[in-house]
Amino acid sequence: MTSELQAPPSPDHRIRVLLVEDDRPIRERMSAILRAADRLELVAAAATLAEARALCAAHVPAVLVTDLKLPDGNGLELIHETRRLYPAMEIMVVSVLGDERSVLTAIEAGAAGYILKDSAAIDLVGSVLDLVAGRSPISTSIARTIVRRVQNRPDAPSGAPSAAPPSVPVPALTERETDILWGVAKGLTYSDIAERLGISRNTVLTHVKNIYRKLEVNSRGEAVFAAINHNIIDLKG
Repeated sequence: MTSELQAPPSPDHRIRVLLVEDDRPIRERMSAILRAADRLELVAAAATLAEARALCAAHVPAVLVTDLKLPDGNGLELIHETRRLYPAMEIMVVSVLGDERSVLTAIEAGAAGYILKDSAAIDLVGSVLDLVAGRSPISTSIARTIVRRVQNRPDAPSGAPSAAPPSVPVPALTERETDILWGVAKGLTYSDIAERLGISRNTVLTHVKNIYRKLEVNSRGEAVFAAINHNIIDLKG
């Protein structure tokens, strides 16, 4: 089994963050916000895909905050590579792109959070902390896009629930795994889920690993997306 590359702990246990943003004024503003946060440590800020790759390898941060539109490529490439090389690293997109294709592709690639730059008030620090705590920070308009996409899929009969294509087998999760996945989709931390279900946090983590294996995913965002597509969980419940 390939061992996960873990981010080295900071001496003061702050959360190490790498920022990728090509627009200089925005990059400087976001960098200042991250540097000012007591619990975060901005290890580097990159302006290009090439810089981001080199800095990821050099610093192996705990959190990657990246834009999608970069001058020498697409942030999706970075997300794919990061998810493969550093499975433990959390990934959040901060972008002006809020269309369905961009959002869903980023989540499928491995991003667990997606925030729009034009949000009325971007709580960048809060979003990073939520990400590390096991939640999936997503702008409200994006969450609505995902819900509409699932509820009103063009190939689904009117009034009928969306279902995975007949050719795609639905992964068999246990009742406990389904309960845990529902909690993850609702944004609960692993500790919250453990308390609600009366089990230990380590037991929750074991179930999460089994869920990832069965759904063939590598992140919370991917797991929730797959579960919605297969009608394994109901977010309205």
